[in-house]
Amino acid sequence: MITYEPFYETLKKKGISTYKLINNYGMSRSLLDRLKHNKPISTVTLNDLCTILDCGVEDILFFKKDD
Repeated sequence: MITYEPFYETLKKKGISTYKLINNYGMSRSLLDRLKHNKPISTVTLNDLCTILDCGVEDILFFKKDD
């Protein structure tokens, strides 16, 4: 299962709020909802997040094996 827990840690480290993502970078509320509920996102979106946050994929998502 892919989890986006690192995304929120990265936001905190970078000092960027979800409000700023929506209003300054044009991210949709539905995307943030998808991340919050660990739903799939596109690689284009993943690329955009990495560009905005100046980070790697591992700073956005983490794969953990289902039990």
